[in-house]
Amino acid sequence: MNNIVWKIKSFEELTTSELYEIIKARVDVFVVEQNCPYPDLDKYDQKALHLWAEQEDQTVLAYCRIFDKGIKYNETSIGRVLTSANGRGKNLGKQLIQYAVETIENRFKTSEVRISAQDYLLRFYSGFGFKETDKKYLEDNIPHTEMFRS
Repeated sequence: MNNIVWKIKSFEELTTSELYEIIKARVDVFVVEQNCPYPDLDKYDQKALHLWAEQEDQTVLAYCRIFDKGIKYNETSIGRVLTSANGRGKNLGKQLIQYAVETIENRFKTSEVRISAQDYLLRFYSGFGFKETDKKYLEDNIPHTEMFRS
């Protein structure tokens, strides 16, 4: 899978086509694959940095939202993390989280990050220094655990 381009943009910088591809990827993974109808458009996109990998046809392969302190949590945070079906098995998820953490450290000058992780990904996130908190819950019928990186 050559010619992967990584992008990071604020909401205002996104083109209409980029926003469409991002929302399509989120719906494909979270609503269709995970069979989880939920209100994806939550008024937080406008406050996020959007980080993603795309292939030449602009299809989103990996994506996440990054938030400064005080938007979702007291700390910075990463959310809506996904790797699309076409992007899996290529280490894009690892690159995505590494780039997200580097972005937080460089732009927001902190290494403190809080996330809401689907439980099957706890080991994956622990590889980036995230530690489980005691906050465990069901979100849209999927077990989640809040994790923190300091």
